[in-house]
Amino acid sequence: MNSIDFAKAIGDETRQQIMALCCCRRLSVSEIVAQLGVTQPTVSHHLKVLREAGLVKREKHGKNVYYTLIQEKMAQGCCRVAEDFAPQIDIKSIS
Repeated sequence: MNSIDFAKAIGDETRQQIMALCCCRRLSVSEIVAQLGVTQPTVSHHLKVLREAGLVKREKHGKNVYYTLIQEKMAQGCCRVAEDFAPQIDIKSIS
């Protein structure tokens, strides 16, 4: 994914909230809906965008589907943005 597509995927406030919720844990759509207080179709739409961007992993267990943020993809996207827009900075040297 290029920097612009990555930025579009993470640029929405609801998607940012979903990513924060799904970081380091698995949540079902209904759990995300309950925590965000938005409708199920809205959450499903945003999860689809994040899934297509490769930023969340989908796991089906029985009737439930769980989502988890793929932290490696998030970090790669952030590094790609930095490389594209600040190429003179050595990303590895920033602490």
